[in-house]
Formats: sequence, structure tokens, C-alpha cells
Amino acid sequence: MRVQARRSNAGERAIFHAKKNRSIGDWAILVLLCVGGLLMLFPFIVLLLNAFKTAADYQSSGPLRLPHALSTAGLMKFWSRVNFPQKVWNSVWISALVAIFGVVLSMFNSFALGIGRVRGRRWIILLIMLANMMPQEALLYPLYIMFKGINLYNSPWAIVIIFTVIQSAFGTYLLSSVYGTFPKAILEAAAIDGASRWRIFKDIVFPISRPTLSVMLVFFFIWTWNEYMIPMAFLVDNATQTVPIAISSLSGDRLMDVTTTAAASLISLVPTIIFYLIFQRTLSRGITTGAVK
Repeated sequence: MRVQARRSNAGERAIFHAKKNRSIGDWAILVLLCVGGLLMLFPFIVLLLNAFKTAADYQSSGPLRLPHALSTAGLMKFWSRVNFPQKVWNSVWISALVAIFGVVLSMFNSFALGIGRVRGRRWIILLIMLANMMPQEALLYPLYIMFKGINLYNSPWAIVIIFTVIQSAFGTYLLSSVYGTFPKAILEAAAIDGASRWRIFKDIVFPISRPTLSVMLVFFFIWTWNEYMIPMAFLVDNATQTVPIAISSLSGDRLMDVTTTAAASLISLVPTIIFYLIFQRTLSRGITTGAVK
């Protein structure tokens, strides 16, 4: 108990001295970071203010004032108009499958390119990098022709296939450079011991790269959840559409229900926030640990 008390007192003294020794530059950086954080939170604060207003309250008080009374009319209107639970389910299973398939495909591709030393690997990685730079608008027409020909147009599986390829292209470019710096001594020792390629991948490469793969899984899920253009072009029926398309249906050419749109945007953030909170430790551990220890 005495040792613990001494350690706690020493820690408190160190924190006190660190606060006391801060320079003017340190305080200036701290103030700038706080201001930057408030600027980043400002759109969310405006969204939160207007999500619980009525249309009349918004017209009278504007977007930056507190609501006179909390109203859930916008939330209920959006919930019933677009069948929100169905849209959430569509977004969840599409994003989850893309994240899982994208990570698995990136992992195998990167193992072949980074460790397997495929002939012409530099040109392959260059082509993958160029493919990542291509805008999605350029992909719409050829993808439409292809999926129309195989009877997958207006099917959520078309979105799963398209974004699995897109996300895995980025993942392959990222992981192949990581696997390219993998210690050769470990691989050579495993090969001398008689380990096959599959065993090297399963018992050595995969456990070490698991933190990086977990980060990719989280990012692939969130990126796919927020996609709008390709799902809008490929998902025509109301039963197959995702959350971003449902939100866009609230605005027309000449009229937009601001409070309902704000409520819809707020409620659409909840699943991604929950997903992020569940995998927060995994994400922070993957960023700080790195791919190769």
C-alpha cells in the first residue's frame, strides 16, 4: 500500500510539473486544437439543433438557435416514409460483406505480391494504384452494361461485388508495401523447417498483420456505408436501397424539408457510431501497433 501511495504521489507531482512547465507555444497549440475541434463539431451541432425542431420552429428561429420545444416529428416522418429499418439492414449487410470480402481479398493479393514475389509485381501494383485514382463516374457505364448482362442490375449483390473490388484494390496497394518489408529471415527459417506457403501465411503473416487488417475492416465498412453514387445508379427498387439513398429522397428540385433531412442525417449516423465504438480499441490498437513488430 505504501509503495502504491508513493507511486501515485510521484505521478501526481510529475503531472503538476508538466503542467507548470508548459510554454506559451504549448498553450497556443492547445488553444488551436480546441478551436479546430469545435470547428469540426460545428456541423454536427447544427444538425443536432435542427433535428428536433418543427418546420415552423425552423422558419421562425433559423438554423442556429435552440428549439423552443423538442420535437420528434422529423424522426417519425423519415422513419415511416422510407421504411428506415429496412434501409439500415440493407446498408449493414452490404457494408459488412464488403468489409470482410475486401480484407480477405486484399490479404491474399498482398501476400502474393509482397511475399510471393510475383513476376512483374511492380507493374501490377502500379496498375492497382492507377485504378484507385480513377473516378467512380468513369466506371458507371461499363459496370451498368456488365451487370445488366449478367442479370445483377438492381441487386444488392452488384454493390457487394463492385465495392469489394474497389476496396480490395486500395487494401492490396496498402498491404503489398507492408508485406514487401516483411523480415525475410523469418520466412526463410519457416521454409527450412518445412512450412508450406499456406502455413507461413496462416501461422506467421496473418497473426502479425492482424492489427492492420482490423483497421482496414473498420474503414471499409464506414466507406461502403457512406457510398452514394454507384448505389443510386444500381439500386432502383425501394426495397434494395441503402440509407444514403433514402436520405437523398427527402429533397426535391424546388423543395427540401430541412428538419426531416436533419433528423434523417442524425439517425443515419447512429449505426456507424455504434460500429466505431464497438471496434474503437481494435482500431486504436491497429494504428499504434503497426503491421510488423
